[in-house]
Amino acid sequence: MAIAVAASSSQRALSKVPAVTLAFWAVKILATTLGETGGDALSMTLKLGYAVSTLIFLGFFVVSLAAQLAADRYHPVLYWLVVVATTTVGTTTSDFLDRTVGLGYVKASLLLFGLVIAVLVTWRFVAGEIAVDHVFTRKNETFYWLTILVSNTLGTALGDFTADTAGLGFERGALLFAALIALVALLHRFTRIPAAVLFWSAYVLTRPLGATLGDTLTKSIAEGGLDLGRIGASVAIAAGMIALIALTPLRNRTATG
Repeated sequence: MAIAVAASSSQRALSKVPAVTLAFWAVKILATTLGETGGDALSMTLKLGYAVSTLIFLGFFVVSLAAQLAADRYHPVLYWLVVVATTTVGTTTSDFLDRTVGLGYVKASLLLFGLVIAVLVTWRFVAGEIAVDHVFTRKNETFYWLTILVSNTLGTALGDFTADTAGLGFERGALLFAALIALVALLHRFTRIPAAVLFWSAYVLTRPLGATLGDTLTKSIAEGGLDLGRIGASVAIAAGMIALIALTPLRNRTATG
């Protein structure tokens, strides 16, 4: 699903985020899946716990985001490092809220959904727009990454809710979210719903898709997974991400100059 927004060629040239194309969504889904397996690898496989793992990934997020904000143009490595950082932070933060704090999947999902809406409304009020693929001001970039961080945390909670509380399991949960993303693509193609609304809807949905795919790969066979191992799966997914980013152009020609 490609998202087209009104932006001048100069705005696209200055933009610090990739164009929203099918390749973008493919890499995003891999990044969210890596966030699930990587987050679980630290908190569960290495037994660091949710709180400690969250602090580690939060440090990774802060460092990578600082590098991204300091850059004067789009750098694929920096950009996708921050995305992966938000998915890992989102995984451990969601698990911390759900299990350690004891909110449960439903309350945590409602809380995070409200927070996503609040961030987007504030962004629209402060900046006058909700940018998608022409982010070139510090204000828009700050809101952009804040929205991604909160939406990836929400997506983790939704994925766990669907698989566990709703009883769909990992595979059927993944199919559900894939179908919902396809529906968003159809709405983009055949309706006039604002592109920014559809973009962030799809962005939220890719996180539970990645969460359920990650759990499908790593959970035990008794739990409905393939028991491939969290660390090995994380390495394989990261390799796939790197290959796709290297081989697929993630910027329009007009945006790269």
